[in-house]
Amino acid sequence: MNEFLTTDSSSDLPEGHPVSVYMKENILIKDIIGNINNLNIKDNFKPFLAFFEQLCSIEKHYARKENQLFPYLETYGWTSPSQNMWAMHDNIRDDIREIKKAIKEDNFLAITELLQRVFATIHHLIQVEEMRLLPNAMGMLSEDDWKEMRAGEEEIGWMFDTPPAPYPAKETPEYIHPSKDTKKRKLPFSLDGRIRLNEGYLLEDQLNLMLQFMPVDLTYVDENDIVLFYNRGENRVFPRSAGIIGREVKFCHPPKSVDQVLMILKEFKAGRRDEAEFWINFKGKFIHIQYFAIRDEDGTYRGVIEMSQDVTHIRNLTGEQRLLDWE
Repeated sequence: MNEFLTTDSSSDLPEGHPVSVYMKENILIKDIIGNINNLNIKDNFKPFLAFFEQLCSIEKHYARKENQLFPYLETYGWTSPSQNMWAMHDNIRDDIREIKKAIKEDNFLAITELLQRVFATIHHLIQVEEMRLLPNAMGMLSEDDWKEMRAGEEEIGWMFDTPPAPYPAKETPEYIHPSKDTKKRKLPFSLDGRIRLNEGYLLEDQLNLMLQFMPVDLTYVDENDIVLFYNRGENRVFPRSAGIIGREVKFCHPPKSVDQVLMILKEFKAGRRDEAEFWINFKGKFIHIQYFAIRDEDGTYRGVIEMSQDVTHIRNLTGEQRLLDWE
């Protein structure tokens, strides 16, 4: 295992390998910091804003660590990165929010002071990554781990304008059906009796409970306009009963709204629209109603989800609440 990684040693890694990408992003981060430090921010405000926007994309670097790298390290018993480095990521996020606030207020003194604090933390994190985190990860994780990790990184993205080279290099990705389990990482629960979803595994009762306690009304209508499902919660906005299952959706709406429903379905099926939304006052509540077209990987229409939610409380929120307010 290397004691530390350098730009030269990381260049020995295959193109697109997650560690190689982390290292190249670190080079980019240091370049951005250097560019900002070379500016008089007040006199070169527009160039500064462009560089600062680049710096904000560091969120993708940290999000990949938190959601991809750290979980793999935890399976090998190394949990301190999740507990310690994540807190440092959050400190940087907090400072970036403060910088954005100072930018809106044209407070150049605050911008400069906050930037230097952010830069110091970032440089420290880069040292920890290259001297401890990434070398240890290289020694712990298998090749299959890295391949699987890279596949998951696609959803989060990278700091670069164009994605890094695929890893491992291959001509055409093999299509993996969602029901086929390809995960190599050891999970702390048995897969017996669990439903394989696109990402994750749930027992039938867990899936039902999740849908039951979601604070939204959901109804799924298939491509033949037949109601297949609704979630049964105690606080539904609109009442539903088991009698609608298997019923044609046009018979599940009052006459005054059925024409709109049919128009939505027509546009969804034709591929001209993918969503529709309404908002109404209903029994003293402000209700948001949305329809989403469902299409498979080939773009074939597979039905529609109707979602209704009481957003009265959400509409009244102002400012921020970042701490728990339980008494």
